[in-house]
Amino acid sequence: MSTFEKILGLLPYKHPFLFVDEILSLDDESAVGSYTIKQDEFFLEGHFPGNPVVPGVILTEIMCQIGLVTLALHLMKVDGEAKILPAFTSANVDFLSKVVPTDKLIVESKKVYFRFGKLKCTVTCKKTDGTVVAKGELAGMVVKSEA
Repeated sequence: MSTFEKILGLLPYKHPFLFVDEILSLDDESAVGSYTIKQDEFFLEGHFPGNPVVPGVILTEIMCQIGLVTLALHLMKVDGEAKILPAFTSANVDFLSKVVPTDKLIVESKKVYFRFGKLKCTVTCKKTDGTVVAKGELAGMVVKSEA
């Protein structure tokens, strides 16, 4: 099992709230991964009927799962036995372009700092044609769960 597959296996999210298809690169300074918006995503049914658009809150979640949580798991060297819970602490994101079903998104994050268990990153979310759909700064913590 590759390091990327181990990190994917440690993510506490499950369908329909798992928004990471693959990790493309991961090191102590950055993370890159992708997610493709499926036609039948639960949030598209009501946003908007007949004209589905991915809500900004979901784009932020995609950016967090790929850009923040995978990098935090790597930096904390969490093993397969530990149960973890991500705690999102802040976001400052600009939304620049519409995302629709079947769009494949590439998320790139760069560490601003990681200290006392808190990770802050700059994060950019692009379509595969290079169109930037969202960018900003995200911060959070990953804590080990007692349960």
